[in-house]
Amino acid sequence: MYDRQEDNVRDEEAVMPHADRALERKTYYVSVQAGSVLEDPEVASFELEIRANEDELDRLEELFDDLATEDEAEVVHFHKHPYGSADTDHLSDGVDSILVQIYKLLYDLGTPETRVHIAKMGLFKVNEGYLS
Repeated sequence: MYDRQEDNVRDEEAVMPHADRALERKTYYVSVQAGSVLEDPEVASFELEIRANEDELDRLEELFDDLATEDEAEVVHFHKHPYGSADTDHLSDGVDSILVQIYKLLYDLGTPETRVHIAKMGLFKVNEGYLS
């Protein structure tokens, strides 16, 4: 006997694995200092452990790219103006803002140990597991 419902389930399974993988969370090891996200904790040193899906990982990597761009802008600025200027505060604010965004995302994605570590840093207010 032909079971149409069974065929529908197989068709959905053929389509769904890719969609499920985009939402599937994996463990990653993050070094904010190095701006790196690792799948293998043995490859290099790391500070924080997170669980993220592909979209969340992409967002984190975008923030690391933004941070690198801001750091490069600071280097160029200080090379041209070694004694500082009014723009120095503006550059530092940009880096600080990106770092806070990174740590907020890491807090959201972090393991309980990661969340405790980030909360102790005092970069932003944490209320009952949620960011303010």
